[in-house]
Amino acid sequence: MSSQEHITDARTGTVKGPGERPHEFLFITADNRRARIGEFVYYMARDGADVRQILGNITARKLVRNLPDAFLSDPETPPAVISALIGLDGEGCELYEITVETIGYFHPRMGDFVNPRIPPNAGDAVFLASSETLAGVLSSRRVDETGAAHLGSLLTRSAGEVPVVLSVKDVVSTHLAILASTGAGKSYTAGVLVEELMMPHNRAAVLIVDPHGEYDTLRSIESDPRFRAPDGYQPEVKIFTHDRVRVRFSSLTEADIKYLLPEGASDKMLHYLSQAYRKLTAGERGARGLWGYHDLRDLVTAEKYGDEDARGGGGSGGNAGSIDALLWRLDNRFDRHDSIFSDSEHIELKELFRPGRCTVLQLSDIEQHEQQVVVATLLRRVNKARMATVRGEADTASESFLPYPVFTLLEEAHRFAPAGQSVVSTNILKQILSEGRKFGVGIGLITQRPGKLDQDVLSQCMTQVIMRIVNPIDQDTVAKSVEGAGRQLLNELPALTKGQAILSGVGVNTPVMCRVRERLTKHGGETFDAPGEWARWHSETEQQHREEDEAVVVKPASTKKVEKFRGIQI
Repeated sequence: MSSQEHITDARTGTVKGPGERPHEFLFITADNRRARIGEFVYYMARDGADVRQILGNITARKLVRNLPDAFLSDPETPPAVISALIGLDGEGCELYEITVETIGYFHPRMGDFVNPRIPPNAGDAVFLASSETLAGVLSSRRVDETGAAHLGSLLTRSAGEVPVVLSVKDVVSTHLAILASTGAGKSYTAGVLVEELMMPHNRAAVLIVDPHGEYDTLRSIESDPRFRAPDGYQPEVKIFTHDRVRVRFSSLTEADIKYLLPEGASDKMLHYLSQAYRKLTAGERGARGLWGYHDLRDLVTAEKYGDEDARGGGGSGGNAGSIDALLWRLDNRFDRHDSIFSDSEHIELKELFRPGRCTVLQLSDIEQHEQQVVVATLLRRVNKARMATVRGEADTASESFLPYPVFTLLEEAHRFAPAGQSVVSTNILKQILSEGRKFGVGIGLITQRPGKLDQDVLSQCMTQVIMRIVNPIDQDTVAKSVEGAGRQLLNELPALTKGQAILSGVGVNTPVMCRVRERLTKHGGETFDAPGEWARWHSETEQQHREEDEAVVVKPASTKKVEKFRGIQI
């Protein structure tokens, strides 16, 4: 659709009467091209001494008059030709009944819509809102201003014609959910959001928990001149690969340790573990967090020998066997050379969060239970630090001093708050989602399976970016958990194509259908072209490389053969 069509507000139809619901009305139009689902129209109404433009969103349409079926039966003859022969105007023979959900008029001082509850009268004119009108009222922020995240443009208009801009303040304080089926573009959209957060007008402190290694391409932000500012600002992207992830053992709660134990731990084992943990944390070292795994292990072992002494030192009591089994389970998880748990090391919060820095925490090679504990301990530390800082209880030189708001994006969020399961990361997520607004701890959840995400967690994300969802269970979950978008608009989810989304909630003034803008950085989550890779394997160049590699064979003195294959010794 040409942008010239939206320079002025155009009359598009006439009010027929009220709709099925109190906040709906119907109008009749012959303009099939512009009266589309998700489009915005308005009518004029007198509100006291003022005349208001009452904006509404088209949510349904129905054909109420059409050419006779006989006119449409011959595919070789255009219906317009037949209607012209009998004196009908073929262009205006179809009439549509359009359902509009009333939004209200935009109040500049309030920065929001006000619905005066004044319905239109039958016969009132209905106008298509111009792009200029919509650009001024749909988003609470403008492109490139402080606190603005330009995600894309209104889907019913030409690309870039009506910018759709999220309010970063509202997204961070009341949390965000990006929901979509596989391949619909959720990670791509998250990348666009991170780009906006790293722009000079935002300079955010962002952490991405990345279970698949999709976000390392954001590193190009550091050398991209589009992210620089005249005052010397240049954003930083820091990648922590799985081998650099460390969790200080003393930051684990009793529940974390029990959750990480291999399956089969008995109630008696858990009892002895609880006793040892409480003794450890009750002392001075425990209060200061100056203890490690072997301190806990020693106390568990002491439980065993104390039991043997009480029985005369025979060591044949049944409790000794339970404690031995508990020690085996503890060692199996925590006393490994490749363990992510350390007596002293962990990633400092100020390394993970800093204004103008995007940190990517790659957990792709870490087992899922450990991923959940990593996220749980990290979020607890962040929440505790922000609470202490806001309340003035944190010393400026301490680890608990974090003097700026932070935002954490969780990819595959259903791993960390699964529906119907008890995992250690769910409770801290619920706490932050309900209380984080007061302390500047923002959460963004990204998932391809909303139905597998804890519904209490999802319902507390007050801004939603919803892309194509085809699974009926996931659709139903979104409809029940997302309050901002109307059911009629959510019915469009299966029809959305890649890069199209419904934005709703407090981050925008009203729900809108959005076309996500192109990323400035390369997307790291592209699907592999399997046929292309197979064809390349058979190419002449690749075959020649393989022959050269296979020709290099070194036979040492031993009978073992060492082959050189692309520089790797096998």
